[in-house]
Amino acid sequence: MKNFFLAFSLIFSILLSSACVDKSANSTTTGSGDGSGDIKVGVYVDLTGQTSSFGQSTKNGIQLAVDEINAAGGVNGRKMTLVIEDDQGRPEQAKTVVEKLIKQDKVVAVLGEVASSNTLAAAPVAQEAKIPMITPSSTNPRVTQVGDHIFRVCFLDDFQGSSIAKFAANNLSGKTAAILGDVNSDYSKGLTEFFEKEFTKLGGRVVAKEAYTQTDPDFKGQLTKIRNLNPDVLYVPGYYGQVGIIARQARELGMNMPLLGGDGWDSPDLWNLGGEALKNSYITNHYSADDPNPVIQNFVKTYKAKFNNVAPDSLAALAYDSAKVLADAIKRAGGTDSVKLRDAINATKDFAGVTGTISINAERNAVKPAVVLEVNPATKQLLPRTTIYPEGMSAPTAANSNTMSNGNMMNSNQISNGNMMNSSMTNSNSNMNSTMNANR
Repeated sequence: MKNFFLAFSLIFSILLSSACVDKSANSTTTGSGDGSGDIKVGVYVDLTGQTSSFGQSTKNGIQLAVDEINAAGGVNGRKMTLVIEDDQGRPEQAKTVVEKLIKQDKVVAVLGEVASSNTLAAAPVAQEAKIPMITPSSTNPRVTQVGDHIFRVCFLDDFQGSSIAKFAANNLSGKTAAILGDVNSDYSKGLTEFFEKEFTKLGGRVVAKEAYTQTDPDFKGQLTKIRNLNPDVLYVPGYYGQVGIIARQARELGMNMPLLGGDGWDSPDLWNLGGEALKNSYITNHYSADDPNPVIQNFVKTYKAKFNNVAPDSLAALAYDSAKVLADAIKRAGGTDSVKLRDAINATKDFAGVTGTISINAERNAVKPAVVLEVNPATKQLLPRTTIYPEGMSAPTAANSNTMSNGNMMNSNQISNGNMMNSSMTNSNSNMNSTMNANR
């Protein structure tokens, strides 16, 4: 009898194992690199927290790209499916949801986040699991330093911070600057560091550095200290939720100097928060929805038609590009094997995206220009003013200076390797200098 039960148990175990194998083999959505079934991609963004506008734009941009990819037949005949998680804008939650996406949902790649602090919390999870992660818009240099499976399609804070410093010194003739940044944000701290370094290098002087947190309701204490020092420009390297209020309170205190910022300002919510106080402000960004380039305008038209006539901000455009870059890499890799996919993403070169031509360098970062935009609250537009090119990337030739190519604004107001060409900024500079002289 004992032998009978042992034999029965052995047969039962074999049958159970066979059933498990069959269940896996018949799955229609897979996270493996076997080349069959839908391609499951994880997305983690802030949908309910302090930066929810960023998260919604990112989600929309990725969804639009995937819808287009699937409508065209998918990737190598396979459809892409998204598993979207809300990290509530909190680093610890970002880590948790990425663990879920990888361990439970078995995604083959991850797209996200926007805020660098959230990406830095989640990236080690993807790196340990050897699952490729592409952040559309986290600009802190440390993000891709996490490991060889972490990529980005945006420029970095060192380039963004130095670019607006060049604009402040060369275009606005600023000699002194103050900085008001978010003490808990890796994004804000990085921009502060690189702006100050470049502005000082160009002969300027940072006369004040004040700090705030995202939960602060009032900024007048810090702004009053800055006002008493009367800087030529005020750099606010933060996110739209605080920037709009800071702009209003600064103007209420009679601070009429130019306000400067980064891509963290770019949100439809900025206009309601800042209103007319945003006049005489400039930011670095990845693209302009008002660029007449047909590639950009087609994207804007399609996005608005799908998402209630809302114009796509730079976060939406970068998210769209990140999904398209991932799909292109999967196609070139011939599947979703993590090593082959990692290598294919790393080999991305001259990919024509909405935000410009994207090439991934040895550090897994995108090499691309930045656009300086003027904030126009009257029309709720971010208007292109100049393009700044990184070292090793040339500005267009004079013959092409008034044309658009690969989603990048190209005109005679360009900075190439730190050299400014300001032919159409003369009148604007005169007006701005008058304003700054009045502030002095």
